[in-house]
Formats: sequence, C-alpha cells, structure tokens
Amino acid sequence: MPATIRDISKETGLSLATISKYLNGGNVLPENRVKIEAAVKELHYEVNEIARSLVTKKTRTIGVVVYNVECAFNGSFLHYVNSILSEKGYGLLICDSSNSERKEAENIKFLLNKKVDGMIVVPVSSNADFLKPAKHAEVPVVLVDRTMKNADCDCIKIDNRETAMNAVTLLIKNNHKKIAIICSAKEYTGIERYKGYRDALNQAGLSVPASYQKKGIHAMEYGYESMKQLLKLKDRPTAVFMTNYELTLGAVMAVNESPSFNCPEHISLLGFDDMILSHVIQPRMYMVVQPVKEMGEKAVEQLLKRINGNHEDSLEINMKSHLKRGNSIRSLA
Repeated sequence: MPATIRDISKETGLSLATISKYLNGGNVLPENRVKIEAAVKELHYEVNEIARSLVTKKTRTIGVVVYNVECAFNGSFLHYVNSILSEKGYGLLICDSSNSERKEAENIKFLLNKKVDGMIVVPVSSNADFLKPAKHAEVPVVLVDRTMKNADCDCIKIDNRETAMNAVTLLIKNNHKKIAIICSAKEYTGIERYKGYRDALNQAGLSVPASYQKKGIHAMEYGYESMKQLLKLKDRPTAVFMTNYELTLGAVMAVNESPSFNCPEHISLLGFDDMILSHVIQPRMYMVVQPVKEMGEKAVEQLLKRINGNHEDSLEINMKSHLKRGNSIRSLA
C-alpha cells in the first residue's frame, strides 16, 4: 500500500498538523523540514493531489492559452513558463487556440472546468469578453504580448509601437528612404508595429507607396509571398522590415531563392524575434529581440501574486526590447 501522512508522522515523530503544513507549502522549522523530506524519500510518499485540492481549494495547476502553438515566440515562451512554474511546484495545462476566437473562448471554459488556479493568455481576440467566465469564477488571468479592450487584468508586453519606430529609424539613419513593411493587419502586435513604422516615416518626412505596405497575417507563407512581390516591383524598396519571426523566415527564404537579389547588396532586411534563424544564416540578421524569458518570469510572478490574494489594480507592464546587430543592413551613400 502507498505511504500515508500517518506513516510520515510515525517515521519522524512529528505531528500530523506539522507534516500537513509542510506538504501544503507552509513554513516549518528547518530541522522538521529535513526530517519530513527524508521520510518522504524513504517511504516513497506521493501527495494525493485530488485530496489536497479538496482541502486547499487549489490544484497547483496553471492554464496557458496561446493563439498558435506553432509560433516560435509562443514555443519559446511556453518553455520558460513551464520551467519557472515547475520550480515553484505548479503543473501546466497548455491550450492552442489555432488563431480562432471561438476556440480561444472554449479553451477558457475548458481550463475553468479543470479547476486551474490561474491562467496566462497570449490572445487571439482584441476584445476581452471571452475572459468573462474566468472573471466570474474569480480565477486570475495575466495577458502576455498583447493587450485588448475591456481587459481588467495584468498585461506583460513590450511597447510594440515604439520598438518598431526605433527599428525603422535605424534603416532611415542608414539612408534608406524606400522602406517596405511586411506585417499583420489582424493581430494586435502587427497593428501596433505597423503604427510604429508609420511614425518613423512621418518623423523623417518620408512617404512610401501602398505597394510597399504588405499587411496580412503573421505567417511564414505570407512573408514569403510578400517578399516575392516586393522583389518584382519596378521601383523596389531598398529595405524591408518584417514584424514577427514567421514573416522574417518566409521573407528570407524568398530572398535566398532569388537568382537576382541578395542581402544586403540589393535589399536590406530587419527582422523580429531572435530565434534560430539569426544564428544559422549569412549574412547575420539584424533582429528586434523581445525579452521572452523575462516576460515569462514576470507573467508567472504577477499571476502567483494574484492567486495568493493580491487585489491591487491591474497593471500594464512594458518590458524592454533591444536590437541585435548583424550584417543584413547596408548603409546607402
């Protein structure tokens, strides 16, 4: 038969109350903690999570909802969040919304039925109505990477508009005046980064034709097709800014396939998110780098504060991004 808390009490000579306090995350005397941990190991004791959750009303499980698990940013973010939560004794339930608002709303209800203690959400929706069931159930939610209307919860992100403006300004400082963009017209991040692109152009007194502005979705295929179209223009741009990793990957593939153009001699490229791409291709890419690990740490920190009873007003926390230098931008005379 599996060991019980009474077996640990018999082994250590400590009271059931002391052992229960330790097993439920409470503080006990250091010498008692050593005794309990030794007995747990010796007796191969395993916590009955179902029984414990009935007492504590906590499952020590966190739900994470992402808009697309295939996205490189989301994969990296999930890795860091899982690592941090594991260190803190929490399990993780991951839900993929597959870029569907309907699926996203279903995921929230699914996690509530699983009695998660809290949720971290990288959303598809631009409106927070799908989070109403979580609010009604008093389950805390932290948003990541993007904010939304009517969201009364913490949000961890970068300042996408300012970050994009600074990136495009670098191209302008290298004397580029014909600057194209490949971005999303659907996701919050793409929309904000497009605004930053426009801010930089306006600040420099530059205008660009509509043919330079490729606004679709954050997908590798869209980056690939958009770059193909840009390279075919009679008056083609001298630089292109891609606003997420998948778009960057697709655009670079298109340039590499071209027999007539290469980077940076014929086209300068500035991408987003420092994943594997910038480490394996030449020339080395200039990339906007989001602090993915730090965003994961801050999201977990804020969520655990809420779970543990912090009821202060919700916060919008902007993390600092930076530009990783490379060789993919040519300075024009």
